[in-house]
Amino acid sequence: MLKRLDVRGLGGDLAGRLPRPQAAGEPPVAEVQAILARVREGGDDAVRQLTERFDGVTIDELAVPASELTAALDGLDPDLRAALEAARANVRDYHLAQVSATVDHQCDGITVSELRRPVDRVGLYVPSALAPLISTVLMTAVPAKVAGVPGVALCSPPGPDGTVAPGILAAAALAGVDEVYRIGGAQAVAALAYGTESIPAVDVIVGPGSNRVAQAKREVAATGVVGVPSAFAGPSEVVVVADASTPVDWAAVDVVVQAEHGPDGLAWLVTWDEAVADAVTASVAELVAASPRRSHIESTLTEGGYAVLVDGPEQAMAVANIIAPEHLELMVADAEGLLPLVRNAGAVFCGPWAPASVGDYFAGPSHVLPTFGSARFSSALRVDDFVKHIHVITLDRDALVAAAPHVAAIAEAEGLAAHAASVRMRTEG
Repeated sequence: MLKRLDVRGLGGDLAGRLPRPQAAGEPPVAEVQAILARVREGGDDAVRQLTERFDGVTIDELAVPASELTAALDGLDPDLRAALEAARANVRDYHLAQVSATVDHQCDGITVSELRRPVDRVGLYVPSALAPLISTVLMTAVPAKVAGVPGVALCSPPGPDGTVAPGILAAAALAGVDEVYRIGGAQAVAALAYGTESIPAVDVIVGPGSNRVAQAKREVAATGVVGVPSAFAGPSEVVVVADASTPVDWAAVDVVVQAEHGPDGLAWLVTWDEAVADAVTASVAELVAASPRRSHIESTLTEGGYAVLVDGPEQAMAVANIIAPEHLELMVADAEGLLPLVRNAGAVFCGPWAPASVGDYFAGPSHVLPTFGSARFSSALRVDDFVKHIHVITLDRDALVAAAPHVAAIAEAEGLAAHAASVRMRTEG
């Protein structure tokens, strides 16, 4: 079930020996570009046609009435509602701590302050095809609301009956989402980015999704139409680092957890103990055979499931840093001792009592994390992804007199005479 990969003795020659899911190397660029162009030209009608084509359902009204959100929340199982309310509180409190203080910098008479302004509209993408990701509503909407975004729109694919999953609607009501649309896939990204007759365009699009959804966000961001956080939030990934102290079944289930999301993901065990590799691999096979989501797990593990043998802890962390996984679990005896070696990961779960599932649902940070190696340069979704920071510069005459020679010298070196003149006119004569 987990393919064996032995990199012991390779030293620093690792990158070329570590496979990646095939989808990471071949994004569906042409297909996605065609979908985006069709929605941009055809608006609501194109969205309806693409929804029928990809989701197999005919929809009339794209928007979900607010009354359906209220009804879904009222009808929620009490235990689930309590769990969502507790999770919402954790997510809100964590992101409130991210709200940055006002900048007020002064030097030689130059004052630099900062305007912190939320964007006007945000689009959230919440997957539902393989599983209704109720938690993703909270993990995207709550940080946006903490940031002060006045308009939050959510898109989620419709089910066979043309409705959005009740749990997603309930979570949207709980999180204060302003609009919900029953559309998914690249066509939803296009509708949010370009706007249609019934869906106003947004300024920022966030949320995980399939390879097509992630590529669609890249495409619209590349043209400057909309902002997208730099992380590539695609199919789920996990790297579990284990040693002889690790409970075998715990390591196995955590490898399986992220594979549940379906194809194109990555689920790795990394260990320096062959007996651990053997035992966890056997346990994974047993868990998969008994899982109600067996086909989804197998589709991930077939291409992206590995048990990697390394020389020791340092090489284990070198492997993890090259992969730059969405979730990195350090299920070893000295988990904290490995933290200084972590360079690239979306989120780290430290010790056997910190499974990634707690981060997925409850801990507080957003579970929208970088995938496909983008943890090398990006981070989890944050409040600042919904905020613009606008600096304000103020000088009096004395400050400009002191700065003008330096400004003029640099401007003239660049051949920009008007830049130099703009300060000299104010300070000379």
